[in-house]
Amino acid sequence: MVEKNENMNSLSFEQALKKLTEIVAKIESGQISLEQSLTQYEEGMELIKHCRGILEKAEKKIEEISKEKEKQK
Repeated sequence: MVEKNENMNSLSFEQALKKLTEIVAKIESGQISLEQSLTQYEEGMELIKHCRGILEKAEKKIEEISKEKEKQK
């Protein structure tokens, strides 16, 4: 699991979102087993967590930039 997390941390937001979309399509297709669906679901939840982290960092950066611009006025 550590290796998987390290690989996930190297994914950009766009890459993680693409993988998440692919996982959803696999699960919704009904073409994979229950066990595979659970594994895919778990990976999807990790991808969501990763994406949220990236978005939170971006939001903080935007807030910092906005504060700096306000100080310059």
